[in-house]
This record gives sequence, structure tokens and C-alpha cells, in this order.
Amino acid sequence: MGTEDGRFDPLLLNIAQQCQGIDGLLEVFLSFLRRKTDFYTGATASKVEETILAAVRKQMGMAQRTQQEELRTREAEEARLQERMRMAKLKGKANQKAKDSNAVTMDAATLSHTSQTNVVELGADGSFDVASTAATKEPKEEKPKLDADGEEEKEEAPPGNGGATDRYVWTQQLAEVAINVPVPVGTRSRDLSVDIGKKRLRVALKGGATLVEGELYKPIKVDDSFWTLEDGREVVISLQKENGMEWWKCAIAGDPEIDTSKVSPENSKLSDLDAETRQTVEKMMFDQRQKQMGLPTSDEQKKREMLEKFMKQHPEMDFSGATIK
Repeated sequence: MGTEDGRFDPLLLNIAQQCQGIDGLLEVFLSFLRRKTDFYTGATASKVEETILAAVRKQMGMAQRTQQEELRTREAEEARLQERMRMAKLKGKANQKAKDSNAVTMDAATLSHTSQTNVVELGADGSFDVASTAATKEPKEEKPKLDADGEEEKEEAPPGNGGATDRYVWTQQLAEVAINVPVPVGTRSRDLSVDIGKKRLRVALKGGATLVEGELYKPIKVDDSFWTLEDGREVVISLQKENGMEWWKCAIAGDPEIDTSKVSPENSKLSDLDAETRQTVEKMMFDQRQKQMGLPTSDEQKKREMLEKFMKQHPEMDFSGATIK
């Protein structure tokens, strides 16, 4: 009969719980052999000890081999994880270098429009003066791209209203932020050390590398925030914003920021909000669209309506020079 089939595990676990420890469990087994078998009397004392020690050495050897295999697997996964992070970092540096190069090219193009020019200034009495000044040619303004309906195309919102670094990926909704941190395959919850503070986050492998550590972009509600381990390969951290009415530019302070003006909450999520919050969010979205189109916001519309109402009530007054502030 094999010793690793686990068929007696439930029974043995029950016995171990009642014995409250390894010493008590061993005492039960050895007592059973004394009371119900001739294990001690049917052989010499040296044979009894040799049999017990042989079984102990066998199990100890198996445990050590399993531990070594798990350690090698974890080290290999950590090495692969570090390599992925290194490659992502190199890619990020390459992208940044390309952006810097484009910026330098644009600056050079802008400078090329500037030249020294002699300007003739004509006075009211017919006199004139020649002065040397820097005349700057304005770069040609590019016309905005239009969509099929003739309206100006809008840049797409960042995926998940968040971003990615070489250590983690983050997304957000108006009231919460989710941070996904990759970990070596086979990682267990007890292998992790995750500390969630009001303004700080740390994710590390116990006795190993620190994966994410830093100050959060904004304060959070610690009691409503939590983390889970998914498929032994990714830590998912859910953070509840202390201010559930603002978008974050980044998850960890100092990491690349997103343009929150491009953030677009999913309409399907508005139904999850309470009536007051939903009304506020919809007002924010409406005002944002109005500003993008150069139209009055909801507050400006109300002021205009009040002025028009007042004008109707007082036709004798002259409002030709009235402005709305």
C-alpha cells in the first residue's frame, strides 16, 4: 500500500487536532503498537529502534527533496519575473527616449521659425525708424481631425482609466482603484506580505523581493480595502478611495501619470451609484463635454436663464452691456 495516497488524511487530521500537537500524535501511535501488536515484544530493542528510525529517515528525506524542488521552482519563477520587469523597464526607457527625441525635434522646428528681421516703424509725422527685432513665424495651426459626423475626434481614454508600470497594472473607477501585481507562479497567500495603509502600500515576498512599495496618490479607506491572490500568480489589491468623487492620476506617487481629462466612466457603472452621487457624476460629465465644445456649463446656463427671466420682468431696463460671470 502506498504511503502518499492520503486516504487516511481526514482521520489523521482529526486525531492530530485532538492530540493538540506532534508529541501527542506520536504517543498515540506508539501506544497503539504497544497495546494492540507485538511490535515491542516480538523483536529486539535494537530492531524496534532501527525500524522506527528507518521510517523517520525515509519521510525526512522525502520532505527535504520536496522542499528543495519547491525552492528551485520559486527561484526560477522569481528569476523569470525579474527578467520580465527588466525588459518592461527597458521598453519604458526606450519609449521615453523616443518621446524626448520627438520633443527635441519639435523644439528645433519651432526655433527654425524665429529669425532676426529689420522692422520699419512709421511715425505719425511721416518719420521712420529701422529696428532689429526677432520676428517669429507662427507655426501653421493644424485643423482638428473630424469623425464621420463632422465632430472633432476625441482621444481615447486610458485602458481601464489607469496605466501600467514595470511592476504592476492599475485601473480605477470613480470610487476605487485596483492594482494587479504579478508574483512567481505557485505563490501562496502565506508567502506574501501585503501592507495596506491610509497613504502607503507595500507588497513583498516573505524573505524575498519587495514587489511594490510607495506612497499612494491619495488617501484611502483602509477598512474597506483588501487584497486577494488569484491563481497563485497575481495579487489583486482593491483600494477604496477616501474621496470617491475624483480621478487619480497615478496609483503610486512618482510613477507615470495619466491625463484625467481623458478619463471616461462606463455608463453601465453609473447605475451602481446612489441617486445623489449619480447626479453629481452626470453633471461633471455634462460640464466636461460642454467645455470641450466651447459651450456653457450647467451653472452658466442657469445664470443665463436667470438673466433672461429678469430681463423679461424688467423691459424698461437696458441690458445691452450686461455680461454673465
